[in-house]
Amino acid sequence: MGLDLHTIFVLLSILALMFSGLLMLAGLHAGGIKGIKQWALANLLICLGLGTTHFFDANTPGHHWALVFAATLIATGIGLQYTGIKAFKNTPFDWRVLLLITGIAVCQNLWFVVVNPDINARSIANSLLFAIVYGACARELLIHVESPLRTAYWFTGISFAVFSVLMLIRVIAIALLQPGAVGLFIDIPLNQFSFFLSSLLQLCVIFGFVLMLNYRLVSDLQQVASRDVLTGAFNRRSLEEEAKRLMAHSVRTGDNLAVMMIDIDDFKLINDKYGHPAGDEVLRRLVSISEAAIRAGDYFARYGGEEFCILLPSTTEVDAVILAERLRKTFQAEGIKFDGEVLSSTISIGVADSETAGFEISSLISAADQALYLAKQEGKNRVAAYSMMNEPR
Repeated sequence: MGLDLHTIFVLLSILALMFSGLLMLAGLHAGGIKGIKQWALANLLICLGLGTTHFFDANTPGHHWALVFAATLIATGIGLQYTGIKAFKNTPFDWRVLLLITGIAVCQNLWFVVVNPDINARSIANSLLFAIVYGACARELLIHVESPLRTAYWFTGISFAVFSVLMLIRVIAIALLQPGAVGLFIDIPLNQFSFFLSSLLQLCVIFGFVLMLNYRLVSDLQQVASRDVLTGAFNRRSLEEEAKRLMAHSVRTGDNLAVMMIDIDDFKLINDKYGHPAGDEVLRRLVSISEAAIRAGDYFARYGGEEFCILLPSTTEVDAVILAERLRKTFQAEGIKFDGEVLSSTISIGVADSETAGFEISSLISAADQALYLAKQEGKNRVAAYSMMNEPR
């Protein structure tokens, strides 16, 4: 291939160093995402390891110890990539695995470099260790995950998998060579091919993790944009988007879609008597109780002020009224502790479904709102259904 191996090592070092700096900067603005620091440190160690390998050749005093040190840094860096992936996925990992990888690298390089020098055996041992860790990284990423994060996971995972296969091929190729025929800077096709391909794969791994980080940041931003800051419930905009989707599904299938509008009774009096922090606590408790009461497929959101809305797919008005009554009683019985006092509050709920109000989401919400107004007129702390509106009073 006519490639200078020193140049390849310098290229790999520069790539690793640049990526380490990029991740350090990203970590300053993405504190909630785990694994970034491990990857930044990993690439810094890989950079130092490759740099040490480049500057300490066979003619440099102490090069044996430099080789041990460099291989240990690279192995530890790859191990940190593995722990960084686990942290990024929010899955538990054992730091003893990283210590094991580092320990193995130290022991085998001390043995094959200092105690019983054997270049071929050393290269085989290091390549095999790298292949195992790269394979473990690939296994963590080649999983089923939601799109578009799946694209980033699989791209990075495949890059690690190819890295692992490349190391295994290198193991087999070195095993077939004559003793002493392998050296880091011996210009043989095996070194040229494996080091050049390693630089390309390292670039792919770098790009893949940046892609993973980018998708996670976008996902987190979308999550923040869809949530109410005070209560953590979905906001009105996300509710309206979900309502359109559920209504379209109901139109196609003919399933009922019920809507529940909830309002906290005399909320202004709570704010006036106890202050707005007390009112905020009442809102948060209502959200907590409501989210615990609804099903996994239901959609709860803050509609505005002290008013909330629940979308109930495949639910009739009768079933929605039953759920509303249970929710009303649970909230009424809940003592809300605030600043040494126990506050009591009640809610009124209006219910409507697509069978009585039609398959227009604006009409459905309006019908539930009218039922809520009826519950308020009837004395508050009660549930009213839209179908009751036309009944004789």
